[in-house]
Amino acid sequence: MLIMFFMVVMTLILATFIMSIASILSKKNHEDREKSSPFECGFDPINSARLPFSLRFFLIAVIFLIFDVEIALLLPMPILLTLSNINYWMIISYTFLLILLLGLYHEWNQGSLEWAS
Repeated sequence: MLIMFFMVVMTLILATFIMSIASILSKKNHEDREKSSPFECGFDPINSARLPFSLRFFLIAVIFLIFDVEIALLLPMPILLTLSNINYWMIISYTFLLILLLGLYHEWNQGSLEWAS
């Protein structure tokens, strides 16, 4: 038990030492304004490189990802039909589709699917 404790302590000390050395060696000694500025065809940038992000676009992307995952879950449904009881398959499939349709209705009702308001 003492040997195991000693090995754990030595591993933590070694890991901390290696991370400290890596952190010290990776620091840059000087900051160059040209290297830290955004690159725009070799010229100084005209506008700010940090443009505001459209929250509407982000919301549409998240909704797309959610429904895309549900489509991936729907694809094996015909294969499961041959492997399971028809009654259980119908109940599960229709329940899943109902939940998807309720989610789509909710998003549509909230106005989340409209690009311009």
